[in-house]
Amino acid sequence: MSAVVTTELTKRYPEVAALSGVSIRLEEHRIHGLLGRNGAGKTTLMQLLTGQVFATGGEMQVLGASPVENVEVLSQTAFIQESQKYPDTFRAIDVLRIAAGAYPNWDQAYADRLVEQYRLPVKRLIKKLSRGQLSAIGIVIGLAARAPLTFFDEPYLGLDAVARQMFFDDLLADYTAHPRTIVLSTHHIDEVANLLEHIVILDQGKVLLEADTDDLHDAAITVSGRATTVDAFLSGREVLERKVLGTLATATFAPRDGDELAAREAGLDISQVSLQALFVHLTTANAATAADRADRAIV
Repeated sequence: MSAVVTTELTKRYPEVAALSGVSIRLEEHRIHGLLGRNGAGKTTLMQLLTGQVFATGGEMQVLGASPVENVEVLSQTAFIQESQKYPDTFRAIDVLRIAAGAYPNWDQAYADRLVEQYRLPVKRLIKKLSRGQLSAIGIVIGLAARAPLTFFDEPYLGLDAVARQMFFDDLLADYTAHPRTIVLSTHHIDEVANLLEHIVILDQGKVLLEADTDDLHDAAITVSGRATTVDAFLSGREVLERKVLGTLATATFAPRDGDELAAREAGLDISQVSLQALFVHLTTANAATAADRADRAIV
């Protein structure tokens, strides 16, 4: 069953199209990565799916129904925003108490453990909390709510590397014990790559790639060796990136059947491309293509 389905979903503002024809399908009980550069449309997409803004065009189904002004659907979703604002007169404990009453699956004992683990001063005023402590509030809510559909939009800004890893471990452990659908939007791609089962890459408001992460292992490979050997091997192949250092070269390309064996026979070293490297390759290439189209339009 699909937790989220969108068809040609579009959101336009007076001066910009935040989303243009986005069609995706997110299956339930999986961890999905929503990736994209700043301004790609990630937050807008999550706001649409959680009923916070209205679409200009297209269709969307969340947990089998439209989320627009749908209390039944929205009560089953949690949206943890990086930019979430709370009243200055609130304390962290006030926010958590409201969350406890808002989510039917709230686990108070688990929330208490998380508060202690992240050293969250729950009786301190919101306006006196650090960026990391504000992030910790969102993490506690997002995990303890155990909503069937949970969106995390850059949930750990301000946390150090140890606390981020703690969040990843907590997320995976609780997801394993209590399966639900999780959508994680992040810039720390390599840190979460092992968590993600499926990814959607947005770029300039459009879907650049949607795929299961298992299928991405063969999407690109990197070869390295003598520059002359590398260049000869790359002839006729789709090259994503090429770097030269002296007489040595490294290149990333989209492989065809038999290319790995051919590269080894040519004496080249082979390595898999990380999810972050593939993301950089794809978005950089797309930006260059868009710039080229713009230049031709001007001419």
